[in-house]
Amino acid sequence: MSITRRTRHWFVAVAALTSAACTARGRPSLDDDLDRLLAAYLGDHPGACVLVRHQGTALREHCVGMAELETHRATTPLTNFRLASVTKQFTATAILTLIADGRLDSATTLRQALPGFPPWADGITIHQLLTHTSGLPDYEDLLPADTERQVTDAEVVQLLRAQDSTAFAAGSAYHYSNSGYAVLAEIVAAVSGETFGQYLDRAVFIPLGMTTSVAHVEGVSSVARRAYGYSRATDTAWIRTDQSTTSAVLGDGGIYTSVRDLDRWFAAVEGRRPLLPDDLADRMFVAATTTDREGVGYGYGWFLDRVGSQRRFFHTGTTIGFRNAVQRLPDDDLTLVFLSNRNEIETGLVDSLVAAVRGHLGRVRAREGA
Repeated sequence: MSITRRTRHWFVAVAALTSAACTARGRPSLDDDLDRLLAAYLGDHPGACVLVRHQGTALREHCVGMAELETHRATTPLTNFRLASVTKQFTATAILTLIADGRLDSATTLRQALPGFPPWADGITIHQLLTHTSGLPDYEDLLPADTERQVTDAEVVQLLRAQDSTAFAAGSAYHYSNSGYAVLAEIVAAVSGETFGQYLDRAVFIPLGMTTSVAHVEGVSSVARRAYGYSRATDTAWIRTDQSTTSAVLGDGGIYTSVRDLDRWFAAVEGRRPLLPDDLADRMFVAATTTDREGVGYGYGWFLDRVGSQRRFFHTGTTIGFRNAVQRLPDDDLTLVFLSNRNEIETGLVDSLVAAVRGHLGRVRAREGA
């Protein structure tokens, strides 16, 4: 594909001029670095979008490849990708807004929030659901082997209610739990009196101006400018693999959004356009538990670790046909989002993208200090 058909976007005129100046001096611009790292996504292949925010400004919106192969529709900053588990930070935020309103507490038990669970649910709190320490079994393991239709968050709750016990005593261990976040979505619905998607619209998306973001169920809601998911069939061919039996479970991974809307979301995450009181927002980024990865903790919807002396907040999202990741380095006030509509991602790609952005910022600082 020629460069005229490559979708490229950048948000700040000063940053664009800086890149042009770098190229003129024989040094690669940030866009050149991003294209080099995203070479496998260029052309008639499932695509990717990258958002770079620095010090409260969208430094780059950089999109390559196709949102829909069959129609040769290219990705743009308005293309909506399925977030998969990056959704969990939105589910956690929805719960925290209810806590802020006094309608829930982090110590509220599962059986208080959703009556109908067996007595073992008296020992599970909202806090433990948010931090993957509830002990709930994986709902995927509870589905009948011949399940072909899509299941919902409400059906996940019914599967869990039928269990005699948990996998471990609540609070005694960490186990990453999609079940916990499906339950949290149903708690949002039960406490608010709205569907999970309706509550997200009213309490999160609309206040932030995320006008095309949606908690999507196939055949029920629609996704504007939608990216469809693909899996590699051969070295040169792709097949559409957009939905699975669990794709209608929303709390653990069902949001579709774009890098343009995520720019608005991260203004809230960074505290520049807060949705939550500071004390509640801060809970998202405090390690409430260690995880099964050395040096990595989990807050509310976010993994937390350090890269050298730098704090890092991050999450990945993996589902059929999509691979996504977000990283925030608060000490540098730097956020990077990577969204893609394919079933694979090169190991270390997101770290390489972050390194390229930090290198670019370092060169800019060096010139400004010269």
